[in-house]
Amino acid sequence: MTEQDFLKLKNGTDVRGTAVAGVEGDPVTLTDEAMLAIAKAFTVWAAKKTGVERPTVAVGHDSRVSAGRISALVTEGVTACGGNVILTGLSSTPSMFMLLQDDFGADVSVMITASHLPYQKNGLKFFAKDGGLEGADVGEILKIAAAGNFPAGKGSVQEKSYIEKYSADLVKKVRAACGEDKPLQGKRILVDAGNGAGGFYVDLVLKPLGADTTGSQFLEPDGTFPNHIPNPENEAAMQSVCAAVKANRADFGIIFDTDVDRAGAVAPDGEEINRNRLIALISAILLEERQGAYIVTDSVTSDGLATFIKAHGGVHYRFKRGYKNVINESKRLNAEGKYSPLAIETSGHAALKENYFLDDGAYLVTRLLIALAKCAKEGKDLMALIADLPEPAEAAEVRLKFVPDCDFKTLGAQVIREFEQYVGQTEYMSLAPDNHEGARVNFDKAHGNGWALVRMSLHEPIMPINVESNERGGNVRIMRELYAFLKNYPFLNTEPLKNQI
Repeated sequence: MTEQDFLKLKNGTDVRGTAVAGVEGDPVTLTDEAMLAIAKAFTVWAAKKTGVERPTVAVGHDSRVSAGRISALVTEGVTACGGNVILTGLSSTPSMFMLLQDDFGADVSVMITASHLPYQKNGLKFFAKDGGLEGADVGEILKIAAAGNFPAGKGSVQEKSYIEKYSADLVKKVRAACGEDKPLQGKRILVDAGNGAGGFYVDLVLKPLGADTTGSQFLEPDGTFPNHIPNPENEAAMQSVCAAVKANRADFGIIFDTDVDRAGAVAPDGEEINRNRLIALISAILLEERQGAYIVTDSVTSDGLATFIKAHGGVHYRFKRGYKNVINESKRLNAEGKYSPLAIETSGHAALKENYFLDDGAYLVTRLLIALAKCAKEGKDLMALIADLPEPAEAAEVRLKFVPDCDFKTLGAQVIREFEQYVGQTEYMSLAPDNHEGARVNFDKAHGNGWALVRMSLHEPIMPINVESNERGGNVRIMRELYAFLKNYPFLNTEPLKNQI
């Protein structure tokens, strides 16, 4: 494989590709050759990073069908370079970082996962003790893999699970915060793990805290994901867990993605607590603890959320899409002396300053459950915390594809630049002053009464467009304006936008 072949496997801060053959038009890219070389390269990188000549690498995986093959290859690659391996088995991505903060015996770790992607996909997510690797680090590892200059050795292999200790720490946190051994006694809380790795949360966290977990579903690991995609952003997945909450008259519902670094929730009435509502809820909890905090979110959050955060004594800092982007920006604000306890995306990626800025779905919902227990003790309703969140009348996302084999990044930047110029010449449109990504445009009451964000996907030849309106029918008027402008670019497929109007 060439260096370019390896670099094609880079997806932001992860390695991702196709691991299972048989899907038409999707050839295997995570070959045995590639996995062995990348594992060896990570061992070389880790030795340099840690100063440990023979680093110990913890290796975990989610429920994907290719987990066994890739885990064996990673183990072979690490030990062939003299590194040692601790196999943690079925794990969550956050636990693979947390074990590095504990006396577990690992110097670095790697999680085998591709989050919510289809069953044939898989990937690698790398951690050092100071956090998840940045994109530049992953690029360096892939270049080392391509060069192929690896030391020879013979490392050891042992099996040792960490998810029990990780879960026990969450239980301990809830008990300490609530002052009770079983603060969830009398509460029915169900989990939808989507057949991913999140089923542990029922037996290892909720039940020890006294919760009735009747109605929990799809807890058994199954990498074919037979029930629904394990993804809080997926409509079918959310409908499933919402229906379960209503059917079982639960007090709270939880849904995890495959590797548990993201989560969503469900209110007792079966309404989803997702996207802006999820951000508002955790923000309200944090702002009760300390006023004036900066809440860093991605770019597609609503104007209503900004109003809510301000009303609760916080500062809404809307930044770029990408969980590492919001995390790094929140870290930067803290370094400047601006207290920022939360970096969160509408996707459900949430990282709290108090928890190493680790995007951890289980930690997020644990924080919500602490608030739930406290509210119940005081005779209050948790959902009352976001009763004053202004919600849009309509919200939608449309994704426009570029024609194949074009320089979509350059062309996309051109479209956004020219759209900003167009907005500046149009009386009823105005550019949002606090935007860090793409073009976010406000439309007056006569032309949609809302906003639109035109931006580029982080990795794909796609231009996503998010639209919200404060009145019924407003989205159509906004999309009509967008279509009138964007249809003039032949390299963009604007049919999805046209179909909306």
